[in-house]
Amino acid sequence: MSKLKFRVEPGGTLRGTLRVPGDKSISHRAIMLGSLSEGVTEVSGFLEGEDSLATLAAFRAMGVPIEGPEHGRVRIEGVGLHGLRAPDRPLDLGNSGTSMRLLAGLLAGQPFDTVLTGDASLSRRPMRRVIEPLTRMGARIEATEAGTAPLKIHGGRKLHGIDYVLPMASAQVKSCVLLAGLYAEGRTCVTEPAPTRDHTERMLAGMGWPIDIAGPKRCLEGGHVLQPCRIDVPADISSAAFFLVGASIAAGSELVLEHVGINPTRTGVIDILRAMGADITLTHAREVGGEPVADLRVRSAPLHGIAIAEELVPLAIDEFPALFVAAACAEGETVLTGAEELRVKESDRIQVMAEGLTALGIEAVPTPDGIRIRGGRLRGGRVDSHGDHRVAMAFAVAALRADGPIEIDDCANVNTSFPGFVELAHAAGLRIRAIS
Repeated sequence: MSKLKFRVEPGGTLRGTLRVPGDKSISHRAIMLGSLSEGVTEVSGFLEGEDSLATLAAFRAMGVPIEGPEHGRVRIEGVGLHGLRAPDRPLDLGNSGTSMRLLAGLLAGQPFDTVLTGDASLSRRPMRRVIEPLTRMGARIEATEAGTAPLKIHGGRKLHGIDYVLPMASAQVKSCVLLAGLYAEGRTCVTEPAPTRDHTERMLAGMGWPIDIAGPKRCLEGGHVLQPCRIDVPADISSAAFFLVGASIAAGSELVLEHVGINPTRTGVIDILRAMGADITLTHAREVGGEPVADLRVRSAPLHGIAIAEELVPLAIDEFPALFVAAACAEGETVLTGAEELRVKESDRIQVMAEGLTALGIEAVPTPDGIRIRGGRLRGGRVDSHGDHRVAMAFAVAALRADGPIEIDDCANVNTSFPGFVELAHAAGLRIRAIS
């Protein structure tokens, strides 16, 4: 991994109209379900970041003809539910936890063995949360003693449906079990303790697979066929979040973010920022391929600290590094609880953000399941992103309110979710450059 760093000069405003890259969650699922459909699926707006490209490479390695990506366009010749072939090597999923957890469900029902590997960060992330329900369905999966990758998934196992109650809100675990259910005998049900992103359910239904949704419970049965379709991937709200925060905290800013996915299971970041006093309006709301999208207009506004409602945590789980920067620029104290999941992301995001904010002069006290941040004056300094793309981008926008330059180490992984971040942010007014 190259030792890429960001240097961001202090101050500036964000202005103009921009479109951030395509939604990573939807891009993953488009490749997976398109590959298993019976015919050609055309995808536009595909995120050409390292995580979703890892999913694409995995399905190519299993014999799926895929053209592209070229300017966000991908053409997938689906091989049907039972047309995947054994790869001739382990599938390296890089930094992508979504790829590994969802693929574990799909591959548990195949007739061949597979091995899933990843980089050092992914190899530390907990996988027992998917191994346990899949084992209950009849799968056989080997992991390390710590329950981490590499995962060896044994093929030729007969899967049966289960009624699974998620111990914690997780879209990845929910999706993993539902995808295994495509191959299972009988009915597979998942009940979640709080709403999580529902892109899997929406795309399955859009491709003709019957799925029953009743409150927190979603059920499906094996034995159906996935129909190919056209998928227009909206801009990723998780990537838009850095600009929503940046324009909120930098005086004189006004930005329009175009064609952003506003799936109600993903809009916690907007709700939290508005509760803090942010000026965000939605315009041109519409539906594209079963997913709601809108243009987001954000103007600078004075923010104040809040106690973040725990029911919003799963709806904003990926956006908290950016929200912690908003809290650092708000008047008063912001308190987050019920977010222990942040400790097992690409980094321990609670600890890493607390250390970085403290280095920049902000009072940030981590707790087992959250953090307390008292807004104050950001000073310049040097922080370590620990290879976490969202941490790196969060500290970059923090420079808009800092009184000196901020240097951020270990930023190469920004390409996993937001290729072109530096160029787009610079064009909008952030005084950022990358140094290798």
